Amino acid sequence: MLCGATQAWAQRPPLLRELSLRTDTSTFSLSRHSVLVQNEPHLYFYYHQEDETAELRVYPTARAGSALRLQRSADFTLLDSLTPMEGGQYYRAKLRFKELSGNRFLSLTFRQPSDSASFAPQTQTVKLLPVTRTTLEFRPADTELFVGEEKVFEFSSNNPKNIRVSTEWTRGQDIDYRLEQEKGTLRLHVLPNALGTRALVLRPQTERPFLTDNNRRVTYALPSLRQEFIVKASRLRFLSVDKKEITLDEDSRRKGVELILDNGRTFNLKRTYRIEDQEEAGGALIAELFTRQYLTNDRVLCWLRVYNTHRQTDSYLYIKENDQAKYITNFNISPKTAITAVSVRHRGGDWTSNTAVNPGETLDVRLEGESLLRGRFHFEDVRVIPSDSSVRSDAAVVYRIQVPVTFDKKRITIFNAGQATGQTLAVREFQRPHPLDFVGVTFGEAPRPVTRLNGPILYDRTIRDVVFSFNSGAIDEEQQLYGKQYLTFEIRTQNAKGDLIETRTIDNVVVCPDGNSVRAAFYQDKQCQVGNLSLNNLLSSRKTYDLDDWSKIIITIRHTQAQYQEPGFTQRLELVLQRRVKFDIDISFPAGLLTKQLTGSVDKNNYGAFSGISLATLAQFSFYNPNKINKLRPYKVGAGFVALNAFNLNNENQNRDLGLVVLGSVYPTRSDAKLTFPLYLGGGYLMNNGNFFFLFGPGIGVRL
Repeated sequence: MLCGATQAWAQRPPLLRELSLRTDTSTFSLSRHSVLVQNEPHLYFYYHQEDETAELRVYPTARAGSALRLQRSADFTLLDSLTPMEGGQYYRAKLRFKELSGNRFLSLTFRQPSDSASFAPQTQTVKLLPVTRTTLEFRPADTELFVGEEKVFEFSSNNPKNIRVSTEWTRGQDIDYRLEQEKGTLRLHVLPNALGTRALVLRPQTERPFLTDNNRRVTYALPSLRQEFIVKASRLRFLSVDKKEITLDEDSRRKGVELILDNGRTFNLKRTYRIEDQEEAGGALIAELFTRQYLTNDRVLCWLRVYNTHRQTDSYLYIKENDQAKYITNFNISPKTAITAVSVRHRGGDWTSNTAVNPGETLDVRLEGESLLRGRFHFEDVRVIPSDSSVRSDAAVVYRIQVPVTFDKKRITIFNAGQATGQTLAVREFQRPHPLDFVGVTFGEAPRPVTRLNGPILYDRTIRDVVFSFNSGAIDEEQQLYGKQYLTFEIRTQNAKGDLIETRTIDNVVVCPDGNSVRAAFYQDKQCQVGNLSLNNLLSSRKTYDLDDWSKIIITIRHTQAQYQEPGFTQRLELVLQRRVKFDIDISFPAGLLTKQLTGSVDKNNYGAFSGISLATLAQFSFYNPNKINKLRPYKVGAGFVALNAFNLNNENQNRDLGLVVLGSVYPTRSDAKLTFPLYLGGGYLMNNGNFFFLFGPGIGVRL
């Protein structure tokens, strides 16, 4: 069976029969716009932007039972998912590419899950070749050069970033050159070596390819550029030196640097010559040249004492005798490598002069100063991550470093060639606000995270205490460190009417990660909270078990903002002392009661007349709505005394009587009414008549 399934899988047709890619100007299809690159077919398309947006249409070989999928990739962002169109005849998607000029292996991978156990999921990869048209023109305004004199020209190009540059000089040509790119501008540096009319031939290369031969051949080579120059002899003889880089420091200023110079023929030994940066008299003193002795290769051994900085691209250096220029030469005089400022940039942040870093963090460090390109910097016990986007110049260099999680020093020393530069990075523990799920609360049940208690919590038993516990093991994770947590507790207690009973604020409750954290040894602090936090230990006037019915305990937990550079978290906990039943003594005035006495006589088993205003004194049970705070239900049940016709003082009133009753009453739902008219229903025993009776009727209730 396995062999048969393998043969069936091998005989399956390709997943796609056609694929097209449409940009804002053109449409490119796999059948018509393919080209071989390293003997593999690629679908090429022209782009104009680094983040080019394109519409993708995919035509499967046959309508399959399972959907076609486009695999995710870091090379592009899928704006619209792959959607079947026209009953599955083709699929459509919209995507945006990322950094097309720098992407070397761009492809689209499609996958179709298997709808049968005998077939494996099928995939097909379509390799893409983004191409762009690049032009390069060289039209120098001046074609006159001098031997030994470096000159700089500018190129014009529609896409200068796509031109491959090299900072290395060519060697052994009539005109040596190098090509560099600076702030989006292409610059050509030329240095002639021979007199006469000399041709400079450039064979530029591109970073991204383009197509030739009717879009059938891939090439990186732009058309050659040929330019003739007239090279003239210098007015002064150029003397080369064996050192092109001289450091300006205390030793080179006082003791001098040993230098080998071409023999100027007119040099006098044991004599000091002045080196200036201009041919005319009165130029700034750059260095002094002292000739020591001749060498066998027609060169002169000298001492060079330098006093000022100089760059070869600024001008020539003139060797003078009595203010008269005799020769020219050129070399760089750079200040000693020195760091004047250090700034850091954390992930997702901006550059800051605060050089505090955290263990386990990856960040960029920028060194600013002089002659930094000549430095050999490294960071103590820290890994430097290579980065193509790093800035490097004499004035500034940028390094991307990763601080180990287990780094055990307070500072990271920056070295140059093994010597401390005096600049350091302070290592501080992470101090970031963690979500408050590590804080637990107990008020009669098992501890629960405070983040799960949202809204008022109705608790129908006595709250003996409110205890806060801290799960210090949930703060630091293996790859996510937060450090110490500084918390502030604001506590308020209120009575049923909302009046304030007591308020307390506890600042800077410090919760430290436990021993499972990789940085546990560095969190040791006497301020760290040990054990639980009891609310009754903080309240002074009334403890939680002394609070009246429907009192509130409002606790706000928040991060102490002064301890953090980013907003912290806040959690509010509101506990309400809920009650189900209320017992009280109620005095009311039933009026117009309809009574019915129960006796053995048939004649008296009739309804009596409506009574006048009566007086009822009842011990009643009231019932609270379990879904609302301090809201009673509209009915009550009680027992007590009813004085029928109590306010009828006529001596002939025979209906006045005192009864022992059990009554149920229904009150209006309005809670703000001062005068109410409840309904009464119940029964009891008349003391004077000695009969049992039922009663029903309204009453008058007055709320004071």
